[in-house]
Amino acid sequence: MNRTVAAAAPSGPHATTPSGPAPHTAGSANAPAVPGPATSSESAGPTGSVDAPDVSGPADSVTSSGSSLPDVWEDLVTTALLGTDRRTPAGSAPGANAPAVLLDAAAVATVRRRAGLRPARAAERPRPAPEDPRPELPPAAARRLTTLLTDRSGASGGGRRGAAPDLLELLPQWLAAANAHGFAAPPPALPALLDAARGRTDLRPAALRFAGPRGLWLARLNPDWRFALRSAPGGGTSLPGPGDRERVLRLWQEGLFAERVALLSSLRSREPAAARELLATTWATERAEDRLMFLDSLRTRLGPDDEPFLEQSLADRSRNVRATAAELLSALPGSALARRMAVRAGACVAVDHMRDVPMLTVEAPHECDAGMERDGVVAKAPAGRGERSWWLGQLVEAAPLSTWSRRLGGRTPQQIVALPVGDEWRSELHAAWCRAAVRQRDAEWAQALLGEPSAAEAGGPGAVSLAERAELLGTLAAAERAEWVAGFIGTHGLPDAFQLLGVCAVPWAPPLGRAVVDALDIARDAGNYPWSFSGVMGLAERCLEPLDASHLDALLAVPDEAEDASPGAGGYWSEAFQRLVTTLRLRAAMLAELSPAAQS
Repeated sequence: MNRTVAAAAPSGPHATTPSGPAPHTAGSANAPAVPGPATSSESAGPTGSVDAPDVSGPADSVTSSGSSLPDVWEDLVTTALLGTDRRTPAGSAPGANAPAVLLDAAAVATVRRRAGLRPARAAERPRPAPEDPRPELPPAAARRLTTLLTDRSGASGGGRRGAAPDLLELLPQWLAAANAHGFAAPPPALPALLDAARGRTDLRPAALRFAGPRGLWLARLNPDWRFALRSAPGGGTSLPGPGDRERVLRLWQEGLFAERVALLSSLRSREPAAARELLATTWATERAEDRLMFLDSLRTRLGPDDEPFLEQSLADRSRNVRATAAELLSALPGSALARRMAVRAGACVAVDHMRDVPMLTVEAPHECDAGMERDGVVAKAPAGRGERSWWLGQLVEAAPLSTWSRRLGGRTPQQIVALPVGDEWRSELHAAWCRAAVRQRDAEWAQALLGEPSAAEAGGPGAVSLAERAELLGTLAAAERAEWVAGFIGTHGLPDAFQLLGVCAVPWAPPLGRAVVDALDIARDAGNYPWSFSGVMGLAERCLEPLDASHLDALLAVPDEAEDASPGAGGYWSEAFQRLVTTLRLRAAMLAELSPAAQS
């Protein structure tokens, strides 16, 4: 039924009162009186509109306060929910016209509610966005950014990927390159950029750096982007400089927790002693979970001057705070805690010269005394671990690695790691040395524990897991990491290499890139399906040197399948290599668009 309601907002001297809509009576221009159910034949006026039924009366009279109108609205809503068969609208008889009368009454009430609204007080206009002094993106790079932010081809996950590049996975590299050149984000791209950072936490540091001050300005206007205010330095507040002592103290004492963490981290990176002194002013009154977070900030520029404060924290009432303080002290080889741990660990390990070949003997602690617990040793072993081996591992991990050369006859780390260990303590002892090398960032011990990458034993002489090998590699220089992993892949192939590749610098050094491509080629010739190596292939797309694309054209052809090969594997490999080559060329184009030459 095509029906319209001729109801307009009141006008003239009786339109509104300061407190609500003006009162009216039946038959007024605002709500014409309709004695019975309205029909199109009896109420159509010259304009063809339909007058709504009169919904005024005792139940609908509007007082000077306008408080009765909501009651009428609630009555209409209740009638609509129950249905006109069960409840008839006021002023209407039961029957087929009751729904139309209800809708007409609702239309009139809606107009009256809107006409009676007071205009809201005008909000303060937002301040203009701050200027971004960085240079603008080259036009080609700006268009590329728009494409990367709007592409969703790689978001579905699973299934056959085809030969098209995954543009979403190229966005982190694009942001890193744009930040390296110091470009500013185009204002029209900021909403999409913030949306992308909202959905992927790994993008946030680079995305917020690229978004700059305008991105933070925009984030303050949209609750969906509030993460930017927490993630970006100074996002929630303007951090005072170290010289503004009064503002620093006020923010530290009165600020929100996130603001205080940001202040302490910022101050620690510039003036470590000032940050530590600021923390000491409120340390005794902080909550245990807050003390733990604040103490973690001391990892930045950790030095001998932090030892007295950390020694006091060893007596903290929180076990987690005590453990963190002990860990930080053990990373200072000259600390008193490190010396105490060296004495305890040294008493557990010795060289047995009574055999034809010298051997390390281990005598694990028989108890965990109060002094050990104060120095961060956890007494209760996890499920499945023996107490003595658990205590031994913690002592060796916290002892300075320089202890062992003096303790074991002046031997080098390579010589110590090569010694046999009696009574099946080798795995526990070497695993503790691995953790110590990572904590103390000792590259010489890391090299010794990793061993030669071409050794028959994939785990090396000391590492007991892929994760530990990856952590040990993280202590080496980028070139040493790439060389070691390339040698490992050449001997052991790709199945165990994924975690190791993840710690290598991007783009991969030429020896590492060649090792990965050769291993993928060997896997193809062996008749395997490419998705068995999808993780490595995805890394290769993002980490291979883009200029290597021209050297991979020979891999694009579909090879003849051997009789024992998986059906169709050759075609899938050709498709995977096509995607690899296309992605590398796209990365090369992206970098060229961001180069200084592209600005001219």
